Amino acid sequence: MNLQDALSQIAAATTIEKKKITNLSVLNEAYSYNKPSSFSRGIRLEFGNIAVLLISGTASIDEHGHTVHVGDFRAQLRRTFHNISGLLAAEGASWKDVVRTTCYLRDIDRDYAAFNEERTLFYSAQGLDPLPASVGIQAILCRPDLLVEIEAIAVFQK
Repeated sequence: MNLQDALSQIAAATTIEKKKITNLSVLNEAYSYNKPSSFSRGIRLEFGNIAVLLISGTASIDEHGHTVHVGDFRAQLRRTFHNISGLLAAEGASWKDVVRTTCYLRDIDRDYAAFNEERTLFYSAQGLDPLPASVGIQAILCRPDLLVEIEAIAVFQK
């Protein structure tokens, strides 16, 4: 199905169903932190037989809510991809369904080359073609020990 067909089906849908996305084997819920945070790991929207996954900013956080791989950009990025993969899989999707990412790097000048190398290796291993649309942004992240955070949008037929 091409994007135009998907958008037509979305426009024709009479109801929009939504539910939270979770996968406790890779990430805890944000409200479970010592200082709870009020967001879902992602939201699944259904328009007829089309599902859209809106994956919240995801980082190198483990199933207990702890930052992992402190100080190691490449390892943090790999854990971020692992976490997003787990959230996608929980909804029957994969990286082949991802149409857009927004990538936040704490220090884009220092880390962009490593980011692009790791992302290229990961996307190649996933067999992605076409690649997702993407933007890279330098940002101060919610924890000082996080070096990268990624949001993702996936679209697929149920």
